[in-house]
Amino acid sequence: MKFQKPFTLLIIFFTITLFSQTSDIYRGEKDKVHDLIHTKLKVDFNFENKELNGEEWVTLKPHFYETSKVTLDAKAMLIHKVSMNNKPLEYNYDNFELIIDLPRAYKRDEQFTIYIKYTARPEKVKQKGSAAITSAKGLYFINPTGLDENKPTQIWTQGETEASSCWFPTIDAPNQKTSQEIYITVPNKFVTLSNGKLEKQTNNANGTRTDYWNFTQKHAPYLFFMGIGEYEIVKDTYKNIPVDYYVEKKYAPYAKEIFGNTPEMLAFFSKITGIEYPWNKYAQIVGRDYVSGAMENTTAVIHGENAYQVPGQLIDDNVQENTIAHEAFHHWFGDLVTAESWSNLTVNESFANYSEYLWREYKYGKEDADSHLFEDTEAYKNGQNFDKHLVRFNYDDKEDMFDAVSYNKGGAILHMLRKYLGDEAFYAGLNKYLTANKYGAAEAHQLRLAFEEVTGKDLNWFFNQWYFNSGHPKLEISYDYNKLRKTVTVNIIQNQANEFKFPFAIDIFEGNKRTRHNVFVEGKDASFTFPFVKHPDLIQVNADGVLLCDVVENKVLSDYIHQLKHAENYMHKREALLEVAKKQDDKKAFNAIANAMSDDFYKIRILALENINLINKYSKKRVIDKIMQIAMNDSKTLVQAAAIETLGKLTDPELKSVFEKGLKSKSYSVLGKSLVGMYYIDKALAIEKSKTLPIEVKKIIATPLTRIYLEENDDEELTFIAGNVMSGMFLSQNKKIQKLYKKAFDKIAKSNKTAAIQNLADDIVAKGLQYKQYNFDKVGVNLLRQIAQKQKKEKLSNQEKNIAIVRVAMAKLLE
Repeated sequence: MKFQKPFTLLIIFFTITLFSQTSDIYRGEKDKVHDLIHTKLKVDFNFENKELNGEEWVTLKPHFYETSKVTLDAKAMLIHKVSMNNKPLEYNYDNFELIIDLPRAYKRDEQFTIYIKYTARPEKVKQKGSAAITSAKGLYFINPTGLDENKPTQIWTQGETEASSCWFPTIDAPNQKTSQEIYITVPNKFVTLSNGKLEKQTNNANGTRTDYWNFTQKHAPYLFFMGIGEYEIVKDTYKNIPVDYYVEKKYAPYAKEIFGNTPEMLAFFSKITGIEYPWNKYAQIVGRDYVSGAMENTTAVIHGENAYQVPGQLIDDNVQENTIAHEAFHHWFGDLVTAESWSNLTVNESFANYSEYLWREYKYGKEDADSHLFEDTEAYKNGQNFDKHLVRFNYDDKEDMFDAVSYNKGGAILHMLRKYLGDEAFYAGLNKYLTANKYGAAEAHQLRLAFEEVTGKDLNWFFNQWYFNSGHPKLEISYDYNKLRKTVTVNIIQNQANEFKFPFAIDIFEGNKRTRHNVFVEGKDASFTFPFVKHPDLIQVNADGVLLCDVVENKVLSDYIHQLKHAENYMHKREALLEVAKKQDDKKAFNAIANAMSDDFYKIRILALENINLINKYSKKRVIDKIMQIAMNDSKTLVQAAAIETLGKLTDPELKSVFEKGLKSKSYSVLGKSLVGMYYIDKALAIEKSKTLPIEVKKIIATPLTRIYLEENDDEELTFIAGNVMSGMFLSQNKKIQKLYKKAFDKIAKSNKTAAIQNLADDIVAKGLQYKQYNFDKVGVNLLRQIAQKQKKEKLSNQEKNIAIVRVAMAKLLE
């Protein structure tokens, strides 16, 4: 599972619901009374009622003890018949569990098959979602009656954590493994996708078709999947294995640009694990209104709409690429070997998270990967996560496990373990763990034992402090120089409650010469003394950026300038650049930022462009000329866009040619920034260009257009702006964008434009329901009340109509 977290929204509602307090209840592995063996399903659908008609043949056996009853999870269903060998069985059903009396007691070596006829009613399911998975009803009907002309009819499932039991009775626990068969009957116009191989398709007399999907290997019930809709299937391969992309027709021409690295990912992950991709196909499908980022259903991954991109976006950056890698690696960590309990979720998610680093390092280089690791680590640090253990047996709700600890911190810990053991040993440990536990379930201790067996090292200390404890080192660093002996002593004090021990890299720079010292810190107060020839220009601690920690130290401007020029790790370059940027009145500082615009790594170039101080622009013509060259010629369009945005702040007519070229760019990022830059020197041209853009392009570059339309007081565009307000106000991490869309909200709320009011109200309802678990429905009601109040105050001609729209929207949120 790869979740996309609504960052601003989560922070706003943090104290309300997002991060639950820990519980006193122990949450271990679910007892295995019975073992699932095989699950056979026949399903069809009542689109109008959003229901599934199902027949199931579930084969089980007692795990160890003799049993005469079996309990299956089955949520909000109608149970029509339960039998064995055509003989009815007695059962008790409470809307959550189906308890079946067996005809006799069965021993652990005896298998039995139960037949169940049922109706799944996902709209009746009561269980809640999480930060990662915003709903938990298992089966989703998208525009089932086709009334919404702007949305296709689709059906898809989402099983994690325990929602597969919303559409078929099962033992809904991650420590169960079963093979499966599914017969899916749908109208002929739809294609289907499920786990395993499509063995057969049968056309029926009533205009429907039955697709038979067969999955012979074992996997967890939460990985069962069905996807149904009018898709085009774009075919690809890895070796002799089908790799298919299920996309809506509009995006079929771009499917390989979006997903086309998948075969290379499967090859790379097969190589580093030493285990060839273990399944018979790899398919990816995009679902409308999907409740998370993506999900690793075995051989049938589903992605949210964020995956859909067009060339004007893809030329800038494929924003789904990390997610594609994440879900692919889950087919080893999560699908082949599954966390035995949600407490151990990190043995699934930390590896999937770290696979993003591994892929980026392999494909784009270490600095690119380090920047990704830094961003992930910062998300963990900024999320009120310090007191959470990586493996947690006392969570309040299993859904709480899907957070930046299980994912981001877990990935950072694997990075530290890889560095400590070395690549060869690390990958051999992965192979050992996967081989020993394939098609089964495991926990963090088994991971430790695999690494210990491979390396001969005792790793209890590492796992105890990182997996079974909380926090990370908070280090205070100071330096003592002895000029007579030509030595420097690096003092390291740990200021957090828990004491950590760890390997630590320290670089000493003497001019351009760097000397790396690798030490091992034990105890809360440690000191290490090193010689030097000339007085160091810089001492860089955590020089390789591997240790997950916070560092406090006293550095002066000259230190940061040296660090910006010579540091190896992205994290340290970034830190230095931001510190140097604060003091650009100093010529050396300004020149250091200007030089950073030529850095080899594009994110440093962007950061330098965003922070360069061009006040008194006439005395800085040389640098402006350089930015113009970057704007027109940089190899990365995102850097070009940053340069154009910087130039746009100058409002200089002499820059018109740069913006004109940008308006012709294939990059939507460059186009958007060029429109804003042009607006301040040639309004007519910028507005004319914006009006001729296709609506699909306008939606993608909505933020720069909103800025132009608001400054222009263009009420004709308020309807367009309204559809983007909620995302801009609450889902953006950029404070300037939040402020821009707050201004847009206020303007629309006071306007007479009924269509804009309708768009805004619809968006408030949609976001309110989507993020209801964060109490955003209540926020939506408050926003709608503000609109009504502003309408009454303005006394507009369409006031009654607009307030009526608001009341209807409020009623939907208050249902």
